[in-house]
Amino acid sequence: MAKYINPYTDFGFKKLFGEEGNKDLLIDFLNQLLPPHHQIADLNFRNPESSADLSAERKAIFDIHCHSLSGERFIVEMQKAKVKYFKDRSLFYVTFPIRDQAQKGDWSFRLEPIYFVAILDFEYDEAEERRKFRRDVALKDQDGEVFFDKLHFKFLQMPLFNKKENELKSKFDKWCYFLKNLESFDHIPSILNEPIFQKAFGTAELANLSIEQRAIYEENLIQYWGMKSALETAVEENKIEIAKIMLINNEPNEKIALYTGLTVEQIKQLNNETKKH
Repeated sequence: MAKYINPYTDFGFKKLFGEEGNKDLLIDFLNQLLPPHHQIADLNFRNPESSADLSAERKAIFDIHCHSLSGERFIVEMQKAKVKYFKDRSLFYVTFPIRDQAQKGDWSFRLEPIYFVAILDFEYDEAEERRKFRRDVALKDQDGEVFFDKLHFKFLQMPLFNKKENELKSKFDKWCYFLKNLESFDHIPSILNEPIFQKAFGTAELANLSIEQRAIYEENLIQYWGMKSALETAVEENKIEIAKIMLINNEPNEKIALYTGLTVEQIKQLNNETKKH
């Protein structure tokens, strides 16, 4: 039985980072991602639903939408599953805090910095040579120099974070280790035994939830497991279909294994079953 919440569920993520009483956790986490000149001293949460100007236009509902007292705007998203046009969606989302800054009357068009932070429970980098756990994206020119320093995207592909406890070097490493492994912990690891994480563990402890909160969380958790199971089934079926096509084309088993991730034994068994039919 788990002791702590799963932070990839809607309830778990917002319990940790989206409540007024825990905004110090969000501030500490974000400050590990931000440059020195955009460090957050305090922040205010905004309505997570942003409406377009016209009722017919698309709305956006964010996991967390907030701004610091010094002006920076932040959208923080926990993405549980791979979706089509993820990068397009990320760009669409930042148009809302941009348009929110428009002022009536004479306005110089000066904008405050905007950060889109996405914590991903999947890999969107499919090419092996391009896989990066953390990707920081900004508008740059043809020489790689920053053209506009007020729009930033930060993507964290959590499946690619594989550091062990003895490999954690920074506060950022510790936060990623905490998020990646929280549900599997049965106690606070010594390397995370400091005030900010002590509070995070206390917030995440299932025993501290009310009956109503526990019911909401368990419903979220069932939805999360169901979605993961459906995705894994779809991926497995896709692998099998690819393997069948390669077998028909007389590709060697070793090559099929390389392309699909199936074992040679699984491919031999699939080949025998295909011949029977």
